[in-house]
Amino acid sequence: MSAVESIDLTSRIAAVRGLRFEPAQPILWQFAQDLKRRGLRVGGVVEFSQCASEGACSHLTVRDLISGASISISQDLGPGSTACNLDPYGLAQACANVERAIGDGVDVVVLSKFGKLEAARGGLCDAFRAAILAGLPIITAVSEGLTEDWSRFAGALSDDVAPTMQALDAWWSDYGKSDSAWTPPLPVGLSPARHVQSCDAD
Repeated sequence: MSAVESIDLTSRIAAVRGLRFEPAQPILWQFAQDLKRRGLRVGGVVEFSQCASEGACSHLTVRDLISGASISISQDLGPGSTACNLDPYGLAQACANVERAIGDGVDVVVLSKFGKLEAARGGLCDAFRAAILAGLPIITAVSEGLTEDWSRFAGALSDDVAPTMQALDAWWSDYGKSDSAWTPPLPVGLSPARHVQSCDAD
């Protein structure tokens, strides 16, 4: 049975699996635009990369789905550097923008990925948590190498979805048919530990 066929309609998160982060981003972007055309208010960010002809990607940005603004999330560490070039300040800005959009009111949140930074409770972790606490459906990409981290973070809220528009559309269609899918937000101050591991966890 495929992931889409076995969707638990009480879940809130579509976790796109089976692709590296880079090729998954156009699918997330396209689906976000499709949801907008249906009249939904879509918050979140999708990642874009600028790659050299030999395939090395040196500069990363995220596109804000509300404002359309591009935010740089990488920094130039100089030639020969092998360190992670992600810019924590850019990521913090992107995360804050998503949290603000959630507070202003959106119907669905698309987050570029759950990666190593999110697994370490950084990156977009607070945006994930804000969307979950608001009772919003989330669409994201998850690395196969972070399966255990993702499971600890999202638990039963997550559904694995194939990396295609058709699979996402099927997940969204089934999600929307279930009244139980649109769960109310948790009361302010209630610990989310039963639903999602806190981003403040060690």
